[in-house]
Amino acid sequence: LDNVIDANRYPMAAIEEMTKGNRKIGLGVMGWADMLIRLGIPYDSEEALALAEEVMGFIDSRSKEASAALAAERGPFPNFRGSALDVPGRPPLRNATTTTIAPTGSISIIAGVSGGIEPLFSIAFTRRGILGGEELVEINPQFELVARQKGFHSPSLMAEVARVGSVQGMDGVPEEVKRVFVTALDIAPEWHVRMQAAFQKHTDNAVSKTVNLPFEATPEDIRAVYEMAYELGCKGVTVYRDGSRASQVLNVGRGERGAEEEASARPAPPTAEGGGDVRVRSVLDRGPWGSIKPVPRPQKLDGVTVRKLTPLGNLYIILNTAGGAPFELFALIGKAGSDVAAFTEGLARLISLALRCGVDPREIASELSGIGGNRSVGFGPNRVKSVPDAIAQFLDEYLAGEVDVSPWTVRQAGQLSMFENGPDAREGEGAVTAPPPGAHGEGAGGGQPGRAPSLDLCPACGLYCLAHEEGCLKCRCCGHSEC
Repeated sequence: LDNVIDANRYPMAAIEEMTKGNRKIGLGVMGWADMLIRLGIPYDSEEALALAEEVMGFIDSRSKEASAALAAERGPFPNFRGSALDVPGRPPLRNATTTTIAPTGSISIIAGVSGGIEPLFSIAFTRRGILGGEELVEINPQFELVARQKGFHSPSLMAEVARVGSVQGMDGVPEEVKRVFVTALDIAPEWHVRMQAAFQKHTDNAVSKTVNLPFEATPEDIRAVYEMAYELGCKGVTVYRDGSRASQVLNVGRGERGAEEEASARPAPPTAEGGGDVRVRSVLDRGPWGSIKPVPRPQKLDGVTVRKLTPLGNLYIILNTAGGAPFELFALIGKAGSDVAAFTEGLARLISLALRCGVDPREIASELSGIGGNRSVGFGPNRVKSVPDAIAQFLDEYLAGEVDVSPWTVRQAGQLSMFENGPDAREGEGAVTAPPPGAHGEGAGGGQPGRAPSLDLCPACGLYCLAHEEGCLKCRCCGHSEC
């Protein structure tokens, strides 16, 4: 690790000067939860806390010895003299810090172990959108081994574990097994913090750790976590409330009273006039409800394709116009068959339907603008909060005249048809106007009910495998990490 400091390439001279001046490195651990399971020690126990201090204390002391040996050979770090480590009677160190519990991200998945010092996030995962669209259930190998050894393994039990993700309260699983195989949400918040503090005692830098809270957690619960982490000497703490994104979208500013007021404010549903067939009354005197149909699609349209960066990856938007007016919209993101691709296609279909029914595109952009999730990309006016927000920004740009729409052309290259538009599209022999490449066609993928509420869409693979672990977002399917 000390050699890596010299081998690195630095983006700025000031960063290089500071890095080489202190020569900080950080040895850490991963697979902590797996080790506790093999030893038969519950994560949320005094025995686990004592072992954490013992293990990290050993790593810290041995790393200091190794750094002192390097200092005798190569010299101490340049900023050693006059620093807090320049203490009489202590040997100089080559590195200002030697230990860190960092987000292990994808390397723990590559190694096939639990991440950092986190508990198991789930006993099982269901990976979808692979192997021709089939579901692949992955059970924690240690749990499956114990289940076979103790004689309670069965396909139905494994299926139930995969559905729930935890074995707590599950019939057929021995109590001693339940006690050891606890997941992040099975563990009380104070044990998360105490485990982090146990490692922090013997760690120079910060400890990467997420305190997972249940959906019902209150602001007072979060305050208690922060205060406990501060009192126990943690240098930082990350809190994640399960299902927080979904609850914010559905419940902001509304309690039971708000829901009742909203229900009372809704217009009365259409009623039947007389007997026989039901005849629909006009709604707000703006025309018959339920009888608006989209205008037929012309054979040829002009269009433009743009790329927008979103929190879920690159979004490709195709807008076709008729007489200069937006007529239909296609949107592509992720790989075919993934949840994010299906959601985006469905959103584009509804936008196209609204445009072909004469809805003002400004109204569509207004409804989609500002919709956000738990991440965003960009800054200031270029900030994109979600796929719907990216589409809204594109529509605003088009309506403001900032997007040029050119006729689609198709250029024959042997047996291939090359679709082009814009100023670089080549006109001439073999080039004719054509509709845009791609159409809605059949659905790219169906819904996937039953996903764990703690998982989110991965921007890399588009699957529901993105988990909040080690103070970071990482994908349990493809290994993508945002740290």
